[in-house]
Amino acid sequence: MKNIFTLLLTVFASITVLAEVSVSDKTVLLKLYTATNGANWNTKWDLSSPISTWYGVVLEGDKVVSIDLSDNNLVGEIPSEIVNLTDLKKLNLHKNKISGVIPASLENLKELVVLDLSFNKLTGNIPSSVGEMNKLVTLELYMNRLSGELPTQIGNLKNLETLAAFNNELEGQIPSSLYQVATLKTLLLSSNKLKGKLSAEIAKLKMLENLSLFENQMDGQVPFDLEKLNNLKEMNISYNQFSGLISRKLASLDTLNMTMLNDKGVAVLLDVAMDIERPLVSED
Repeated sequence: MKNIFTLLLTVFASITVLAEVSVSDKTVLLKLYTATNGANWNTKWDLSSPISTWYGVVLEGDKVVSIDLSDNNLVGEIPSEIVNLTDLKKLNLHKNKISGVIPASLENLKELVVLDLSFNKLTGNIPSSVGEMNKLVTLELYMNRLSGELPTQIGNLKNLETLAAFNNELEGQIPSSLYQVATLKTLLLSSNKLKGKLSAEIAKLKMLENLSLFENQMDGQVPFDLEKLNNLKEMNISYNQFSGLISRKLASLDTLNMTMLNDKGVAVLLDVAMDIERPLVSED
């Protein structure tokens, strides 16, 4: 009887070990390790140890729900299989040396709340499938080499609070759908190649606290509707080609007091008029 009990206990223990993480999730983790030169990570995974002990990996039951390998010397490309981690809530690969493109089938990551691929060497477009990650709160893609336009589908992210995609090579206009993301608090798109006008619809982003469009190629009148953003604490829209008049309130809010590039490419500091009745800035 004792031997039977011992046998059952051993079998149960074996099953528990095997069930520590699903086979599909483990396969993806191993693929990520191989694809990003895991043998040379700063903090490596001991592949012979339980996955629950692997650096940066968090499990819930037998599913991987978080991967945080920021600043860990990952070199290589993100494997497309990463989208098979359908229970993943957080993916943080900030400050590595990851190249290649962002996997296209992001719509599989329905549970993802945080996606941070910033400070890498990623190229290509931001996939339109990003708009299918309905629970996404933080999207950080800054300091890469991403090109193309911001996908219109980004406006489907109704829980998004932070969009940081500065220091890339993004082109085109800010999609009008982005102005419908009422939850947005931080919008950082500086140092790209964005063109077109800043829509008055930006006033719909009533939760916005930080706006940076610094160093793009945007033009036209700066919308006075920016004044309606009562939560706005920090703004930098300098080094564009905006023209016309602007209120003193907005000029003082901008960290560079509205320094713009004129049609000759010369940086011009817009003067704030001291006339209280006409609190405007003009490019004289």
